[in-house]
Amino acid sequence: MMLARTADGLFWLARYMERADYVARLLQVAGHMNAVRVDDNRSSEWESAIVASGCGESFDAADESADEASVIRFLAFERANPSSIVNCIEIARRNARAVRTSLTTEMWDAVNQTSLELADFTQGPLDADRLAEFLDWVKARVGLFHGVCSNGMLRRDSYHFIRTGQFLERADNTARLLDVKYHVQLPEVTDVGGVVDYYQWLAILRVVGARRAYRVLFKGRVQPAHVAELLISRTVFPRSLAFCFEQITQHLDAIQAQDPELAAAARRQAHVMHAQLRFASIDRVIEEGLHEYLTDIIDRTSALGAEIAKGHLF
Repeated sequence: MMLARTADGLFWLARYMERADYVARLLQVAGHMNAVRVDDNRSSEWESAIVASGCGESFDAADESADEASVIRFLAFERANPSSIVNCIEIARRNARAVRTSLTTEMWDAVNQTSLELADFTQGPLDADRLAEFLDWVKARVGLFHGVCSNGMLRRDSYHFIRTGQFLERADNTARLLDVKYHVQLPEVTDVGGVVDYYQWLAILRVVGARRAYRVLFKGRVQPAHVAELLISRTVFPRSLAFCFEQITQHLDAIQAQDPELAAAARRQAHVMHAQLRFASIDRVIEEGLHEYLTDIIDRTSALGAEIAKGHLF
């Protein structure tokens, strides 16, 4: 049986690495959407990024306007924001150090080197090109961490707790990223289905790396219902909600097989959510409200995380 503090450290190491990747992608999608806006309201996309990051209250407490510079600083570099990219990387390193004996050498190096290289980007303000380089660097470093984890770890509890944390965080992030579109105002109501609307949906696909996947599965013009279907119920796409919960259920099952007394409630909850996502009717989801559906998924994902922590004595 694994120590609860070790399981906790592994779980949150993966979550914070995945969260750093998400915030980088969120800033990219806000930037892409802002680039195609044609009216004078230049704050909508940046406000949506704050809402989708889950940092609305802390940002409001800072009493700043949601313009490009302040949102980028708050989500990427603000030390007072626990979910900023710099804090995610540094907290991940602290967790990795605490559970170092459970990691492979390559995994520790990936996290430690990321923390060391971070200083190169925090010495002063970044211009547009340097910011783009930074966000791509974050995604590449997180990808490296998950790659060496997949290729080097024994398939035992350590691995399963890391993967559970990774995919729980990714599920939450995918729901939030898809919900960004709800919070972005179009210049006019008549623009729904128009050029700006089209490029905003395309920006979401681009940032999650799903443009090719979309073309393979759906072909033709980007349609909101198909984007929602890809990111909610298509298990062949590794960032979809259904895929994430498929992985969560598999790793919770593997953990329980080694310790049957723990987290039965979390397993049941995860399996129910996986089934509902896999067989979701996208037409019905949209008819009843995509935003409301995604908000419910975010709340239930958070509840599942709390149940996992409770069941494994985090």
